[in-house]
Amino acid sequence: MSRIGKSIINIPTGTTVEYNNNLVTVKGKNGELKQQLTGGITLNIENSQITIERPSDNKEHKALHGLYRALVNNMIIGVSEGFTKKLELVGVGYRASNQGQKLELALGFSHLVVLEVPKEVKVETLTEKGKNPIITLSSHDKYLLGMVCAKIRSLRKPEPYKGKGVRFVGEQIRRKAGKSA
Repeated sequence: MSRIGKSIINIPTGTTVEYNNNLVTVKGKNGELKQQLTGGITLNIENSQITIERPSDNKEHKALHGLYRALVNNMIIGVSEGFTKKLELVGVGYRASNQGQKLELALGFSHLVVLEVPKEVKVETLTEKGKNPIITLSSHDKYLLGMVCAKIRSLRKPEPYKGKGVRFVGEQIRRKAGKSA
């Protein structure tokens, strides 16, 4: 069996999980998430524990087994605790500000970049003198949070010579030596 797929998922208190017609619905204090299970993968809920089962040892079934176990686990963690990611803007004149769900970024272009962030993702910006601006994104949906972070990071990826750009807090950028004189 798959190492990830065979591990048991514990349901925390305050979280409800329903499974009907291959549709998993997870409700918690942070919201509600749904996931459709395909490929014959089934879900068993017993004594506040979830096990994922596959119909055979096919290669596709093995892949889906681990995938759906990880997705359901992320849904449960998301609705009970939530996920948070922090992005850092490194560069002279790089700024970030938000008004509600609109995120305004100054990334060295001749214009401001304005992003409309989905309502499921909470946005906060922090700008301190002498430090790089930090964008904090939090949501109960890990997939959506990752997509929003990837979109923001794709606007100005960190470059290898000076390290300027949008990066995750704590991310190590592989640096190159410049041309030698």
